[in-house]
Amino acid sequence: MNISRSLVLLCAAAGSLISQPVSSYNYTVKGEEKTLDITNVHYELAASFVLRTVTTSKEIIGDIGIAATTTVDAWKLGVDLKESPLYSVRVEGTDSHTVEQELFVISRGLEEVKWWSIYRIATGAHLFDTYVPLVELSIGRENVAIRYAGLEVPEDDNKDARLKDSHVVAVLSYASEANVIREALITCDDPKQAALLRSFADEARSLVQSAQGLRLTFSQEFPAPPAPVSITIPIAHDDLDLAHAQLPPRVHITAWKR
Repeated sequence: MNISRSLVLLCAAAGSLISQPVSSYNYTVKGEEKTLDITNVHYELAASFVLRTVTTSKEIIGDIGIAATTTVDAWKLGVDLKESPLYSVRVEGTDSHTVEQELFVISRGLEEVKWWSIYRIATGAHLFDTYVPLVELSIGRENVAIRYAGLEVPEDDNKDARLKDSHVVAVLSYASEANVIREALITCDDPKQAALLRSFADEARSLVQSAQGLRLTFSQEFPAPPAPVSITIPIAHDDLDLAHAQLPPRVHITAWKR
């Protein structure tokens, strides 16, 4: 038995009416399998760009995770949207949203682990990935500037062989709208503790701005006691002040480049 329903939305941006793609919804039942297919199309004006975000997803009801792809196309404001976009970013992900008219953030976690990819609106260039929500920081007193921070926790299949070292915990990124200013590698002398700190099943992580700079905290998941482990990294001269970072025993932080 098949049950299908479709909802079509008209999408317009910058004075141009685009007939494709369109948003749609389709629910199908085949025996015991129930499948939900959704396409969402969203237009947004960000700075001097028109962004079109198209997200397509397929979910089998009852299964863990979904299959989803998000595509972000960009045009300069005033350009006919029938023209080729200035750039197009297409990755596995469930949605995209803009931040401060400078970045767009695509949610990449399709199963149990939440993570995000960060891109420049101006060029579509990828800045960094983060496994904690993106942190916005205001620096400076007279001339306030916005900076961004995130934490990448390497998964077992990471393509960078250096991140497969048993002492690696995570990579901290500090960036402006234009580029990554600093990346810092966090390691632990004890491979067992390093494995726990980067565990997705047993450990929770938070990254926040504090009076001292950035505070990164690792806490064990229930039912284990939280046993928080915190790292504080000052920010000085628009950079991470790694030399004055406050670290727990056997944990280190050093400058690192991809």
